[in-house]
Amino acid sequence: MIELRIHGRGGQGAVVASKALAQAAFQQGHYVQSYPDYGVERRGAPVVAFARIAEPDDRYFVRQDIREPDHILVLDPTLLESGAPLQGLQDGGWVVVNSPDEPGTLGVPPQYRVAAVDASAIAVRHGLGTAAQPVVNTAILGAFARATGVVTLDEVLAAIEHEVPARAADNIAAATEAYETVRMGALRA
Repeated sequence: MIELRIHGRGGQGAVVASKALAQAAFQQGHYVQSYPDYGVERRGAPVVAFARIAEPDDRYFVRQDIREPDHILVLDPTLLESGAPLQGLQDGGWVVVNSPDEPGTLGVPPQYRVAAVDASAIAVRHGLGTAAQPVVNTAILGAFARATGVVTLDEVLAAIEHEVPARAADNIAAATEAYETVRMGALRA
């Protein structure tokens, strides 16, 4: 079973990202689960969304938050300053970060693999959200697909069409651009 956490702020699309990621894995024939964790203040407040992906012969799902994820996606890089998103992350797991900075400069400990993509700039270029509040979810999924191989880009694009039909073309363009421009660092431990 692969377990993932998505850390962001309300309005960035973490919840839709977890749903689209689960949809992409479902299209591969996996059993999936996705759900959010947020309080009453959603816009701008920290949000965590979860996704579990299981093989058909391993479909047992624990109904609790993911404490030891295999990979994490970070939609707002300022959340890394507290270290909270990295808590419990499995050694060798991927940390996919929305950042214009190079992977090695993000302060991610060496036991994790790190990928960086400027999902905010990509979202703005494709009209997803505003310059002040870009919606980066689909761009980060494109980067995640390239970095980890957990899902393919084609499956992510099909999931976007399913989960975000009103703006599918713009979101597909953002995911594709992120897939093509993500920068990946090597495992350093």
